Amino acid sequence: MSRIDESLEFIPVRIAVLTVSDTRSIEDDRSGQTLVERIERAGHVLVDRKIIQDERGEIAAQLRLWVGDPEIDVVISTGGTGLTGRDVTVEAHRDVYEKEIDAFGTVFTIVSMQKIGTSAVQSRATGGVAGGTYLFALPGSPGACKDAWDEILEKQLDYRHRPCNFVEIMPRLDEHLRRK
Repeated sequence: MSRIDESLEFIPVRIAVLTVSDTRSIEDDRSGQTLVERIERAGHVLVDRKIIQDERGEIAAQLRLWVGDPEIDVVISTGGTGLTGRDVTVEAHRDVYEKEIDAFGTVFTIVSMQKIGTSAVQSRATGGVAGGTYLFALPGSPGACKDAWDEILEKQLDYRHRPCNFVEIMPRLDEHLRRK
């Protein structure tokens, strides 16, 4: 079972939060705020936060900007992962990914099933890596953001988490870009 190795030092991760919505503003973005509060409570650093409309090209462009920023280790988006015509966040993420973290969506579905039953099939949460940066796309509800953070990301973004975590392999995510 997973555990935190208290003998190791915590390493803060630098995170950007992107809310994808045609209607939200910072003042009423409950999902983005849920992530911000959890990120800061865990001891990580919020580097940037933006809201973008449900436009595939704009979402992908913002993801690429953050992937290119050496001050950002992780991007977490919320919103646009559903099944409607305007839900294009997953496609935008996949336009940017070099590698998809297939199990992230699977584990998120398992966590969601425990909370919302078979309604979990309507989520297309996804995770991937590009340019040495982790990218995660979460549904646009505060509950889904809580579940993803509390049950998956908080643990995987903690260097002390055992038996393994995302942080310990972070320095090697872009090794293919350094090869000759």
